[in-house]
Amino acid sequence: MRLAAENLSAHRGEDLIFSNLSFHLEGGSALLLTGRNGSGKSTLLKVAAGLLKPASGLILFWYDTDRKAPRLAEAAHYLGHRNAMKPELSVRENLTFWKDFFGDHEGGEGLSVLDAAAAVELETVLHLPFGYLSAGQQRRMAFAKLLVAYRPVWIVDEPTAALDTSAESLLSNLMREHQKAGGMILAATHQPLELLNVEHLEMKGFEFAAQEFVP
Repeated sequence: MRLAAENLSAHRGEDLIFSNLSFHLEGGSALLLTGRNGSGKSTLLKVAAGLLKPASGLILFWYDTDRKAPRLAEAAHYLGHRNAMKPELSVRENLTFWKDFFGDHEGGEGLSVLDAAAAVELETVLHLPFGYLSAGQQRRMAFAKLLVAYRPVWIVDEPTAALDTSAESLLSNLMREHQKAGGMILAATHQPLELLNVEHLEMKGFEFAAQEFVP
């Protein structure tokens, strides 16, 4: 697999947030976005996920040397700041909905709802309404959405927000396992993530110009 962003630019309202941004990733690698609040990390992830249209540039994704995806969004999961779960529905009902809604993408198979909940160590709360869970439990269960339906690319914005040290380690391990299986990760974070084959990109917001990787 291969992912390439070429000369991306994006606006927030009338303001230019970043321009001339390019990066390349291979299967099993990760791109970590850092920078102060408002520097464009979330904007870049939303562009990658197809939620925002870039002002210029392209994002391309190849499954192999012969096949290119029409859009990266078709091969990606996106986990933003919000958990995208119905608080009045049970945890099981929420995960079942997302498993049925997404379905599996070619090249892999998602976990069962029970196994996905067990992977984030919350299988005992499947019967509870999602709104009953603590903020940390809700974030872990939102992460389980990435496990119930296979996608080769994970796009995650502050994935360890509201988590204690133990839960941070748990989710970092799940991300590493995704990489070991050949998956890619694009992540914005203020916290260190113990991932594999990492490239770093510091976003500088309005000062941004032709950013390059910081090893």
